[in-house]
Order: sequence, then structure tokens, then C-alpha cells
Amino acid sequence: MPIVSIDTEFENTVQFLYNQLPMFQRDGASAYKKDLTNTIRLCEFLDHPENKFKSVHVAGTNGKGSSSHYLAAVCQQAGYKTGLYTSPHLKSFTERIKINGVEIEKQFVIDFVNRIESMIPIIQPSFFEITVAMCFDYFAKQKVDIAIIEVGMGGRLDSTNVITPEVGLITNISKDHQQWLGNSLEEIAREKGGIIKAGVPIVISEKQPFSGIFEALAQEKITQLSFAGDTYQVVYNAGFDIVKNNQNQLKLSPNTGAAYQTKNLAGVLKVIDLLNKCGFTLEREVVKEGLENAFKMTGLKGRWQELSTNPYVFCDVGHNEAGLQFVIDQIHQYKFKNLHIVLGMVNDKDISSVLALMPKQANYYFCQAKIPRAMDANLLAQKAAEYNLHGEVVSDVNEAINKAKMVADKDDFIFIGGSNFVVAEIEGL
Repeated sequence: MPIVSIDTEFENTVQFLYNQLPMFQRDGASAYKKDLTNTIRLCEFLDHPENKFKSVHVAGTNGKGSSSHYLAAVCQQAGYKTGLYTSPHLKSFTERIKINGVEIEKQFVIDFVNRIESMIPIIQPSFFEITVAMCFDYFAKQKVDIAIIEVGMGGRLDSTNVITPEVGLITNISKDHQQWLGNSLEEIAREKGGIIKAGVPIVISEKQPFSGIFEALAQEKITQLSFAGDTYQVVYNAGFDIVKNNQNQLKLSPNTGAAYQTKNLAGVLKVIDLLNKCGFTLEREVVKEGLENAFKMTGLKGRWQELSTNPYVFCDVGHNEAGLQFVIDQIHQYKFKNLHIVLGMVNDKDISSVLALMPKQANYYFCQAKIPRAMDANLLAQKAAEYNLHGEVVSDVNEAINKAKMVADKDDFIFIGGSNFVVAEIEGL
């Protein structure tokens, strides 16, 4: 009998999960379970690993991924064995689950799926529910000191919401996934606020007009709520100037991130303050080192990532109105002659608000990722034309990028985005 390599066995295992179970990133609505029952049953089968490590729970529409990576880097810099769970992955399934920046071992993934395989036809969990249970089991078995757990979607009914963290964080709220979370910002905020738990302090990164919803939920749960902006002011000035309670606190280098991270950093710093009050020691120099080197330490990709210069080529996974507004503002921080945008989107969202804010003075290359949820590139081009956005259809993501590079000269700017899945297909990322 031929010996199967671990890489082949791993790929077969992940393919089994993709094929047997609904996966939201690929399949959309059919994979969304508005219930925690499956996750609870998986955790019961695994002897409740979710209760065996300390954690920070991070929800929000935009900024929750970056905030999670910042927090993980600071804890890691302080010497804590730090778990990090994020989704979706860009290149490899193992990106979702990391300890101290190192991705989960392929053998653990194989063994875990073998261990729970008998329960899959009984529980019928989604891809995401199994991944969350896997992360909990891995962090418990590896005895992490703390884990940063990013919500997948929403909060109240998200599979991650079975943990009781040390601190909760809710970042920016904007319109995304409306068919599941609600059409108004108030409805979406209420779903995100579902992570607020009795006795667990909650930090709100950004005070927004509907933030009273969070205050009411915190009052109902009898827990402490903090608006990060009441303590921290973060200004981008060739780096980040941090002011705490009206006193200069820190100066962070430009390596820390793009200008749009200002609100995320305020929330992260407030969470760090609260972690220092519940048994962790995260000192000022450790915080500075961790934040400045966060994305290198944790392996974060696709957040205002520079791919080359002459011309500038950047990508970003921002995909909703607020996320892409941040991106457009960031593009205009640069001097360039012509703007080229490689754009692809998914087919189950209302993209009109996004197209309305995209720069009209740009050459567009409309593409589509190789997933069922991808919007047909020709249809995207038609919809974009209604907003005076013009260019050509080059369906393959990398062919579109190469076409933009052929047309652009060294003083131009190329941006690639519109969807996680477009960024995920960039060769060499």
C-alpha cells in the first residue's frame, strides 16, 4: 500500500471538510447557522476545551482582524504563549489557527478531523463550526496563556460566542452581511453586541451614533463598558501619535500600519489596559514593540499590503462601504499620475453603495475570484458603468493584475481588492 505524505493527507482532509460541509466563504447563505447548538455539542464531545484557556473576544464589521493581530502580537511580545484565531484564511487553512505566529500543525488538523468524524453525520456542523471547535481544542491542548478569538460574522449567534473571555472588543460597525445581521446599523450593532457578557468588561473602539445600544446591553448584563476614544486619541502623522487622558503616551512608527488603523489602535490600547488589571503584565515598551511589529510577528496579510514600488502596487481585503472608504482615503495619501484598480466582488451583497464611492478617475480591470460566490466579472463591469466606472473585463485575477502592470508606468498606482477572495488569489502574496 503506497505511503501517503502528510501534505497529501492534509489536503485530502481539508478537501473533505470543504466537500462534506457547507462553507460560508464559498457557499454563502446555505452555510450560515443561526444557532449555537452545533458548536455546543462539538465542545461537549471534546470535553469543553473552550473553558480551558483565557481569551479576548473581538467582534465588529471592519477592523476586527487587524485588532486581533495587534493584541496577539503584544501578548506574544510580553512572553505569553498566545493563540490567535481569525477567518477567513487567504492562502492556507492553517492561517486560521496560530500560536505565537506559527500556524497549526497539519497533523493536528488531520487527527482532529479523524477524531470527530463519527460525530459529523450526527451533528451536521458547518465548516466554520468545526474550525472553531478545532481552534478551541488546539489552544486547550497546547495550554496557551491567552487566545485572541475573532468573531466570524455577527456575534450573538457566531460559533465563537461560547467562550467567556477576560475582555471583549467591538470595533467599527457598518453595513455588511445585511441579509443575516439586519438592514440597519442598529440591528447589526445589536447582533455584534451579542458578545457582551455578564461580568466581562467590553471595549467599543469607535463611538458611533447608535452606540447607545451597546451601553444598554452592558447595563442589562451588569458589566463595565468603555469607549476607547474617551481614554485614547490616536493621530496618524508619519506614524501614530498616541495620547492617553490628554497626555502624550507613545509614538509608533509607520510600520505599525496604514492611517486607517487609528480607531483600531485606540480600542486595542484600551483592551491592553484592562488585561493589565486582570493578571497580565503588558508594559509600555512591550506594547510599542508588539504594535510596531505586529503584522510581521503574526503573519497578517492583505491589510494595506505593499506588493511593489515603481509603480506602487497595494492590496487590501476591505470589501464593504466603510472598509473601502478607508482604502480610498489611504490611496489619496500617495502622489501618483494614473490610478489603476483591479476589482472583484461577491454576488450576494448589495454593492451599489461601494460602487458609488469608488474613484471615477481610474482605469478598472474587472475580475472574479475562483469561488461560486464571486460576481461574474462582466456583470460587475455593467454595474460599475452605472456609476461611471469604466475599464475592461479580465476575469482571471492575476491576468488582470498583469494587464494593469503592463499599462501602468512607474509613476502610477495600482490597487487590488474588493473582496477577500481577490486578494487571496494574488500570486506570491
